[in-house]
Amino acid sequence: MASWLDISPSSHFSLANIPFGVISTAADATDRPAIAIGDYALDLRAFAQGGGFSADPSIEKHAAVFSSRTLNDLAALGRPFHRTLRQYLQSVFAADTPHAALLKDNASLRSTALLPLKDVTNHLPLAIGDYTDFYAGKHHAFNVGCLFRGPDNALQPNYTHLPVAYHGRASSVVVSGTPIRRPWGQILADPKAEPKIPTFTPCRRFDIELELGMFVCGGNDLGSPIPVAKADDHIFGYVLLNDWSARDIQAWEYVPLGPFTSKNVGTSISPWVVLADAMEAFKTQGIPNDSDICSYLKEPTKESLLDIHLEIDLITGDGNRTTISKTNSKNLLWSWPQMMAHHTITGCNLRTGDLLGSGTISGPEPGTEGSMLEQTQGGKVIIKLSNGEERKFLQDGDTVVIRGRAGREGALVGFGEVSGTILAPLDLSQ
Repeated sequence: MASWLDISPSSHFSLANIPFGVISTAADATDRPAIAIGDYALDLRAFAQGGGFSADPSIEKHAAVFSSRTLNDLAALGRPFHRTLRQYLQSVFAADTPHAALLKDNASLRSTALLPLKDVTNHLPLAIGDYTDFYAGKHHAFNVGCLFRGPDNALQPNYTHLPVAYHGRASSVVVSGTPIRRPWGQILADPKAEPKIPTFTPCRRFDIELELGMFVCGGNDLGSPIPVAKADDHIFGYVLLNDWSARDIQAWEYVPLGPFTSKNVGTSISPWVVLADAMEAFKTQGIPNDSDICSYLKEPTKESLLDIHLEIDLITGDGNRTTISKTNSKNLLWSWPQMMAHHTITGCNLRTGDLLGSGTISGPEPGTEGSMLEQTQGGKVIIKLSNGEERKFLQDGDTVVIRGRAGREGALVGFGEVSGTILAPLDLSQ
């Protein structure tokens, strides 16, 4: 897909993508919607105010959403509108654009609406009402289960029958680049000692979880589940997600109700939402499920997972960078439609802006793990970094960067990255 705008073939934000986000600038601190295209952000508020949508009245009549401080109002317009909007913006930037007068040949509007990405500040793309974290990565669940229960009992009996999940904390979801402070909590310094008396201390086993996130565009009425065959209509788009995890705190607190303070320390997401339509070409099969699942989870197609290449880099405090894992988002047992169908089967009402996490995505082989807990086998194996340093878990000053992309060079549908740097814990010893 050729464009009149100079876009590098390696750019995650090709004309085939058109992801949406929320930006501000030094000249205008007001948050407003934008798209990423090559090395630029198109300020949709400025574009709309400059007549950029005048060629399509069906979009122009909704121009108010481009002045909102989040993408919630835009998301709520539904997938048919998102499709029309994305196709229109693709035509605006196409090499043979029929709308050259709107932007390509409009130097004044280009100067106010087309902004270098390096000059914009990204914000959380949507106001998140609720956040649910699933556990759909079967290889991750098996690896972790082996550490605690052995391979014969690694997966709980319910795992292949329903998408396991827990409700997370929406208030601590942060945009990429936000530092994450090492938390304090209760841990068992010696898990084998009796009696089991916890110690209050900074987390010693701080970890990452490589996930995808999905934003809901349209919800359902309380009491009315979303059918699995129609769940795709409720998907706004996808982001990269890192669900930071305090493993030693989690090990003590999770019985019997699951993670709590070990996960609410922070969840980082990438700033640009890749629309559901942009990922249609990359649907594929996931991990086969041999269990006879309930009818409400049976999908009309087996190709409902996404084929996205994922990588994790660890950057030390002195700037040394090492890629510690490479995997693919198709390494999930459950699809997004199945997650939504199960989430709402009780009649639970999802709402515009709700965020769902896939759970940690790991492959079946060494070097494809989505967490350090798996890669180090619970701290027993050392990760060797390219500068000779070693890690079992994250140290203060470490930065984790997750990248994701689909497609080929020249037409990449990418997510950019989600990053976060670990800050030293506060002094709570007094």
